[in-house]
Amino acid sequence: MGKDLEYYLNLEYEIKLKKLSQEEGGGWFAEIPLLPGCMSDGESLEEAVENLGNAKREWIEASFELGRAIPEPTAEEFSGQLRVRMPKTLHRTLSQMAKDENVSLNQLIIHQLSKGIGYRL
Repeated sequence: MGKDLEYYLNLEYEIKLKKLSQEEGGGWFAEIPLLPGCMSDGESLEEAVENLGNAKREWIEASFELGRAIPEPTAEEFSGQLRVRMPKTLHRTLSQMAKDENVSLNQLIIHQLSKGIGYRL
């Protein structure tokens, strides 16, 4: 038995949002990258997301009716482990920083990466 329209309409897709500059017309731009061309905008963040919900419904309904494949989101699982190659001088500098802070090299790197992307631990 195939998947019905409601199945696809209830899938949760990643949404990308961008605040538009005044030169771009202001407001917000919203899109679902996995559904090519599925995008919208709005004067407020809430309006852009609401409009995107309508665009998603129309995109999925049209694709379903035309028998086109509808991409499904996948939940990637991450182990939390990563092997990184770096210059010896950077390795030395990071190791010295960790020693000076009395933390492990791993803790220092996690802290610095988190700080760099604005993620709070």
